[in-house]
Amino acid sequence: MTPLNRWRKSSYSGGGEGNDCVEIADLGTRIAIRDSKSPSRTPLSLPAPAFASFIDALKRH
Repeated sequence: MTPLNRWRKSSYSGGGEGNDCVEIADLGTRIAIRDSKSPSRTPLSLPAPAFASFIDALKRH
C-alpha cells in the first residue's frame, strides 16, 4: 500500500473538491497512478522511465 502522504493531485484538477483527476505517487523505481474518485482501488504502477516517456508524449500532443 502506498502511504497517503505520497499521493499528489494534478495541478490541472477541476474546481470544487478537485476530485476529478489523476493522482500519482513516486515509489522510487516505479510511479503509482490512481483515480482520485476511487482512491481505495488498486493503483496502476509503471516503471519510472516508462512513466516519464508517457508524460513526454502527452506534452508533445
